[in-house]
Amino acid sequence: MTERTLGADVVDLVDVDALRREVQHKYREVVEDPSADFHFHTGRNHALRMGYPSDALDQLSDAACEAFAGVANPFFWGLPQAGERVVDLGSGAGMDSFIAARAVGPGGQVIGIDMTAEMIERAEDLGRGEGLINLEFRQGFIEDLPIESGWADVVISNGVINLCPDKLGVYREIERVLKPGGGMTIADICVEKPVPAGALKDIDLWTG
Repeated sequence: MTERTLGADVVDLVDVDALRREVQHKYREVVEDPSADFHFHTGRNHALRMGYPSDALDQLSDAACEAFAGVANPFFWGLPQAGERVVDLGSGAGMDSFIAARAVGPGGQVIGIDMTAEMIERAEDLGRGEGLINLEFRQGFIEDLPIESGWADVVISNGVINLCPDKLGVYREIERVLKPGGGMTIADICVEKPVPAGALKDIDLWTG
């Protein structure tokens, strides 16, 4: 899916710190109980409904899939290739990063970025359990990536850019960290008409 990018004027309308706190609070709840009743679906069966290849999921443990909360399948256009470097924006509990790490193999590398410390801790624990040594997770914001310029062959993301008011900033960072000729595969929520200013200011609508 594609997403209409929103300009800096949106950042001026939204309390970014408050939005981040609410998003972090929601995903801490996912870490604590992935099977709880959220306004979004989670888990392996949800990933299968979103079109993830079953053979890729079959390589992962149930624990590695249970906190998945994506909105679509960023691998619809194909998995990363062996030896590639991948950045996963908003990596959460790590399922997409795990799939990418298996796809790129020992000659490649995957870095997952998430702003929620509890998600980073869970993803690191699960990654060790999956035996993935070509994978690391870093805490940070997707509009200010802790990644060196020109590092990545591929950037992936699933249902996270829509939660960031500074979408242009995110895409500038994607361009910065990609190598010349690199690519991105983004799954996200589309907004096909202008969003009223009152709705943009409502943090509950962003997170709910």
